[in-house]
Amino acid sequence: MRSVTILFFCSNLVWMSPLVFAQSKPQPDNLIPLPEIPEPPSSREESALPPELDLDPSLEPEITIHEGKDKTIEEYRVNGELYMIKITPRIGKPYYLLNRRSAAGMTHRGDMGSGVSVPMWEIYRF
Repeated sequence: MRSVTILFFCSNLVWMSPLVFAQSKPQPDNLIPLPEIPEPPSSREESALPPELDLDPSLEPEITIHEGKDKTIEEYRVNGELYMIKITPRIGKPYYLLNRRSAAGMTHRGDMGSGVSVPMWEIYRF
């Protein structure tokens, strides 16, 4: 018990010694105060994008949903061209089919032949 008390006392000295030394130093006279913190932007200003970052509405995907008995199919199109299909079965995880020869500029590279679209599952989303 005595060794525990001594260790506790020594550890307190180790933790308290920087505080004692920090308080003993006088502050210099030529200190400059920090500038004031500006007010945060309002929510209206925050949501507006600068003109150079405005998104082209034609690049927004058009989504067509077909509901079936055992699955739901979502077709994603950009400028009228189909580039991705999401299939959500009634039982199981959704999977995706990508158009490899898309003129929308979204190319998919894989090891399979050019005519084969391999289903892809989402492993992790954050």
